[in-house]
Amino acid sequence: MGKTQFLSADDAVALIADESVVGLVGGGGGLVEASLLHEAVERRFLKTGHPRNLTCIHALGIGDRQERGMNRFAHKGMTSRVIGGHWVWSPRMQQMARDNDIEAYVLPGGVIMQLMREVAAGRPGLITHVGLGTFVDPRFEGGRMNEGAKANLTEVITIDGKDYLRYLPIPVSVALLRGSYADEDGNISLEEEPANLDIYAMAAAAHNSGGKVIFQVKGRVPSNSMKAREVRIPAALVDAVVIDERQQQGYELVYDAAVSGEQFRHDLDAQAVQFSPRLVIAKRARQELIDDAVINFGFGIPDQVAKLIARDGMSDRYYQTIEHGTYGGRLMDGDLFGYAMNPSCMIDGPSQFDFYSGGGLDIAFLGFGEIDAAGNVNVSKLAGNTVGPGGFIDIAQSAHTVIFCGTFDTGGTQLEIGQGRLEIVTHGCIAKLVRQVDQITFSGVQAHARGQRVIYVTERAVFELTREGVSLVEIAPGVDLEGDILDRMGFTPHIGRVPRVMDKMLFTNVEGET
Repeated sequence: MGKTQFLSADDAVALIADESVVGLVGGGGGLVEASLLHEAVERRFLKTGHPRNLTCIHALGIGDRQERGMNRFAHKGMTSRVIGGHWVWSPRMQQMARDNDIEAYVLPGGVIMQLMREVAAGRPGLITHVGLGTFVDPRFEGGRMNEGAKANLTEVITIDGKDYLRYLPIPVSVALLRGSYADEDGNISLEEEPANLDIYAMAAAAHNSGGKVIFQVKGRVPSNSMKAREVRIPAALVDAVVIDERQQQGYELVYDAAVSGEQFRHDLDAQAVQFSPRLVIAKRARQELIDDAVINFGFGIPDQVAKLIARDGMSDRYYQTIEHGTYGGRLMDGDLFGYAMNPSCMIDGPSQFDFYSGGGLDIAFLGFGEIDAAGNVNVSKLAGNTVGPGGFIDIAQSAHTVIFCGTFDTGGTQLEIGQGRLEIVTHGCIAKLVRQVDQITFSGVQAHARGQRVIYVTERAVFELTREGVSLVEIAPGVDLEGDILDRMGFTPHIGRVPRVMDKMLFTNVEGET
């Protein structure tokens, strides 16, 4: 029954025509990445020169920083346009953006997920407050990241006297997706996947755009053998299925039932944390937690906050979430950011961003690349590289409290911590608190208008967004206010009173910190 074909990877990707808009889903580290299909597309292009002039659209980062994921599509002639939420997993595509070999665009990750749902529904794009005042606002850069990018992807509209962004619909020609199992009819389950992300939304967008939906799965099972609630993508949406018996949950993760939420592991080792300046930042950021808060963690130093919560057995005091659609559990870090051990709930990514956009987050812990005097934060374009925010804009713009976590400077910084104090041995050559950020990923003006509480935590000072702009409120014990902080900033922060001294215990090595 049904139209779904079971094909080889090479036969499946032969369905991709030149000039196609290709919808991709993944989350870094191989998370729900259709790696076999990506490899087949690259192999076909290198052999035949087709498909050509593709437009690739993806919400989160896809790749291994070397050859997999979006790196497979980074060939001149193969890809002409990329609309991506996060780019760091593909240095090859970043280079193509720098060289203007492609049109490079960045939109918020949550926006892309929700936009695909709007495309599937045939609605006139996505209308939202997310992105106002940032680089995706057409009054600034409109999400255009290089000279080759000329198209308008957003516009400002006014409803009931308030400004919103309308993200224009992007029909999808073909979706390359991954599931766990397909039955003989083409129904797809995600039971062994570590997250749902926007798999359903992308499949529906491609199908309802008149395009093709191609799935890679681990195995084929008889018809009617899967429970209806296990089927996340019905066969009605699926054109082709490719079996990859070697499919893993991630590049370095073969299969763990506790990661997919199928089983609960009671034998987890205690979380190890390394005593370092990064840990000082995480420990100070953790002081902003309140019981029963719904919280989110970004990539990098913020995920150290999650480690501290797990180490101290405090997970049941908060509702931990990540934008991939996961609640609870022990969040994993590094290349496995986006995975969680023993999650309590998994929902689809667009629905998670609905919750975030509507103000469901109490506290968000996020990283930063640059901060300026107006409280603006840049994480999306650094040193000329297209980085992309992932879900950063969607999260930062909607949380009631935002805690930005990062080192004060970078590029050769040497610090010594211990005995309750911090010593600056060598200052970094790259300032991160600058006169004006290169790109506005988070708008201080918009945050102030929304009444958000915004705190910027570094290892040597803590700042807060006030009416006067960025205000210095705390300094680390052992540092010199003028020489180690003020002289090293591209602007003079507001100092309304003598800054408090940060808690000395933050700089003291305690049990459980190696």
